[in-house]
Amino acid sequence: MKHHFDISDYGACPDGMTMNTAAIQQAIDACHEAGGGKILCGPGRFLTGSLELKSNVELHLMAGCTLLGSEEVDDYVDFVADGFRGDVAPERNTKSLIRAVEARNIAITGDGTIDGSGLAFYDTENLTSRFFSKPPTPRPRMVMLYECREVRFEDASFIDSPCWTFWLMKCERINIRGVKVIGDQRMINNDGIDLDCCRDVTVSDCIIRTGDDCLVLRAIRQMFDDPVPCENVTITNCVLDSWCQGIRVGCPGDGVIRNATFSNLVIHSRHHGITFEYPKRYLPADGRATADIHDILFSNVTIESANLPIRVVVEEGIELQRLSDLSFSNIRMRSGGPCTITGSPQTIIRDVRFSNVSIKTSGEDSIVCRHCEGVKFTDVELSNQSDGVGTREDETS
Repeated sequence: MKHHFDISDYGACPDGMTMNTAAIQQAIDACHEAGGGKILCGPGRFLTGSLELKSNVELHLMAGCTLLGSEEVDDYVDFVADGFRGDVAPERNTKSLIRAVEARNIAITGDGTIDGSGLAFYDTENLTSRFFSKPPTPRPRMVMLYECREVRFEDASFIDSPCWTFWLMKCERINIRGVKVIGDQRMINNDGIDLDCCRDVTVSDCIIRTGDDCLVLRAIRQMFDDPVPCENVTITNCVLDSWCQGIRVGCPGDGVIRNATFSNLVIHSRHHGITFEYPKRYLPADGRATADIHDILFSNVTIESANLPIRVVVEEGIELQRLSDLSFSNIRMRSGGPCTITGSPQTIIRDVRFSNVSIKTSGEDSIVCRHCEGVKFTDVELSNQSDGVGTREDETS
């Protein structure tokens, strides 16, 4: 039985100009029909449009290989799947470079690169604030997976996705290890890894540098006929560099997000470090604030942020199902603003713990708490650089 399928055997040409979509897809289809195996992508630049991964197929990018996303939006297909509501997709766009639906045992591996040609989808002549202007042209995401199982990404580089780099939806048993996600930081909405209603996930040893959020946990209720929790997620040993947030957890219209741990991280952000933000402007069309967020743990993290290092904020008028049981331990922060835990009269934030934490800020405050209950500080050191005063709090709540 044949287990290796070289895309060059199917006519793929590595000149960076020949469109190879059909050739690469033929290799994937042949591998799948043979019972599975490895797609070999050798050195060179292989121009391509949308590709569909299928069960038991590993797309292996050899050293020196670049899969180059087309700059033409017509070379990308819309993502369609039973139970997936593409009409309400964020950015009103469901196009992607690589997609899979209900696939099992799929992987992208190797030392090669996938380049999304992201700048081709922005108006690079106009820089609004710190970001390029977004034209009306749909901007494809790089990887979209839906209801897949046993998913693996190892070692490859994902460069300049025009929109979110990874949008993984209702997937289970995901392992992402050693990948690099690098996006031009003048591009907005080029998130690193978005885990949406996913279960049993590990992300480790990754480097992520983006203009938007590096790591995101979501449970976008309105996207699916049958939404499920985002849960059992472990993220460790990663370096994050963002012009927005290093980590974002949830939006007000999400469902359940629970049982997630983040550890051994270095976060550099020109805005906020770790964000739990629930404003009215992020409500879905039905106006319902349904998020149920609890049991999220952070440990052994270094944060440098121009604004707020940890931001847990519920806008007044927003009533979430729950926002509780957040833990921050062994954290070192340098920032331009305070750690902020501010609920609303409708949503009291409960049971937040800070242990062995150092906050050095150039702002007027180091910690701000409002509309919260059971916030506990153990061995917390505060240094306000604007007035040179540092305080230490032990076993206070």
